[in-house]
Amino acid sequence: MERAEFLKEGERLDSLQRDGYDIIQHPGKFCFGMDAVLLSAFAKVKKDETVLDLCTGTGVLPILLCAKTEGREFAGLEIQKESADMASRSVTMNGLSERVRIIEGDLKEAEAFFASASFDVVTCNPPYMIRDNGLVNPADSLAIARHEIACTLDDVLKAAVYVLKPGGRFYMVHRPFRLAEILRKMSEAGLEPKGLRIVYPKADREPNMVLVEGKKGGRSGLVMEKPLIIMDENNVYTKEVSDIYGPGEE
Repeated sequence: MERAEFLKEGERLDSLQRDGYDIIQHPGKFCFGMDAVLLSAFAKVKKDETVLDLCTGTGVLPILLCAKTEGREFAGLEIQKESADMASRSVTMNGLSERVRIIEGDLKEAEAFFASASFDVVTCNPPYMIRDNGLVNPADSLAIARHEIACTLDDVLKAAVYVLKPGGRFYMVHRPFRLAEILRKMSEAGLEPKGLRIVYPKADREPNMVLVEGKKGGRSGLVMEKPLIIMDENNVYTKEVSDIYGPGEE
């Protein structure tokens, strides 16, 4: 079956620059960005581990982690029907059905889809904005992806704690303005913050992303990694970011 045959009206194929994988997206819907790519590099997945991506969208995290790591099985949970459908077709199109599965469902009902303590790793690129921040349309797929309409930070953490094995690891990308809240709520939920990396668009700019690692039942002790700088003084990706994206990205 030709790759174009997996597309529906208005959709496009975007290269992931890894193992020849492409992903199906719709330009009028929420498309993955740099935050998802950086999270795929920040998350550490060991050989034969199982991984669940919450708020998976079109499935970019499970597919990238499948390409970049030696994890055994990957799953993505997505509440929006159209996004979950695109993710499922991308998995099939890339020949990954034996390692990756996509589930359409609400993470607030994680127990309906997964057994307790069944994953080694959980990743999440959640909605960043509190619902009261700006006017939003609760029925808009873009609003659901960006604002805490379908789930909150508390919901994400509760689901992660439920599915993670004791000692399991949680990786999330978020925004700096909520960092204090994130670290506090992770600790209260039982996901002790263990790693933090702050992302800057340029060395002289304010940070615009944070990458956070937590451990279920972990002891206190947070390691601050060196800052990640996206662009150099010539407005070109730094070497580290170019390496994260992989061959073919400029």
